[in-house]
Amino acid sequence: MSNVLDARALNRATLARQLLLERAELPVLDAVAHLGGLQAQEPQEPFTGLWSRLRGFDPAALDALLTGRRVVRTHLMRRTVHLLAADDVLAWRSRFDAMLLQRVVGVYRQELEGVDFAELAAAGRAVLADGEPRSMGELARAVADRWPEPGPRPLGELLVAALIPSVQLPPRGLWRTKAGARNLPLEAWLGRAADPLDPADGVGRTLVRRYLAAFGPAATADLRAWSGLAGLPSAVKAVREELVAFRDERGRELLDLPGAPRPDPDTPAPARFLPAFDNAILGYDDRTRIIDDAHRGLSVAGERVVLLDGRVSATWTVAEAAVVVRPLRRLTKAERAEVTAEGSELAAFLSEGESACVRVEAH
Repeated sequence: MSNVLDARALNRATLARQLLLERAELPVLDAVAHLGGLQAQEPQEPFTGLWSRLRGFDPAALDALLTGRRVVRTHLMRRTVHLLAADDVLAWRSRFDAMLLQRVVGVYRQELEGVDFAELAAAGRAVLADGEPRSMGELARAVADRWPEPGPRPLGELLVAALIPSVQLPPRGLWRTKAGARNLPLEAWLGRAADPLDPADGVGRTLVRRYLAAFGPAATADLRAWSGLAGLPSAVKAVREELVAFRDERGRELLDLPGAPRPDPDTPAPARFLPAFDNAILGYDDRTRIIDDAHRGLSVAGERVVLLDGRVSATWTVAEAAVVVRPLRRLTKAERAEVTAEGSELAAFLSEGESACVRVEAH
């Protein structure tokens, strides 16, 4: 058997791992953990992501996990806000500390010149010690008398996204709720601090396995693109004997878990509506398994997309109580019917019984 996996084989493997080939009957917490979190800087988008992946998804279940402190919103992979299982955040956060700091400083290097980060972190923690959640701006202004030069945005991002492991509290991120981001330290919200960094990097090995379970087969560059971490080669090396290896059509080495699903490339793939910034696309360096290079920019521009035969084939939005689909290519009659059927279900979900419809525009 050839160990070369073409784009279609990789596509079907990705759909299976991402719960997009068929909806899974999983508890919401298990799905969030399996996916390694969902990108969530747009607070309502994870609801569509889970609706597309889980059979009978009820938004109230996710709300209960957020208010019950079993799922949290926090900065982690790539310094973006993710929705993650609380246990994963506690186990993983210390492994991301250096990357988070590096990325914030990389954006605000000039503004933050001369700031003692340890002193700033201590001052921020002292402000938050009263248990009152604060926005980035409020926290920054509370320490600005000591550090007036950087300005509130650099100070706030440095404190909340890097120096103090923090959680965005509900009602931010609850179903059909608009609320600003107000933050508390992770340990104040969850009752214990993040686990210390493991000198043997057991967390790194766990991240490799968990990434491959949700995204494999994949190259180490894909793992780096998902996590934002550059320092995982030793973790990959440590688990390499556990893994199986393939190559893609470009000759890149792809690693995977031995028993993970790799469906037949001819397995039918249903229409799926993905939210903005979905990790099924952003979780890779080489995204051609699911999106054409010509449309790659859509995935970082916040466009919601529609998968047809497993590939990005349209964008969608909500306008005037309708799900509006804009094809990126000419659709067949059967594809338009499939998009209309799935879009109608999505419209009903998003409207919660209110009048809603789907409109598929011409290409």
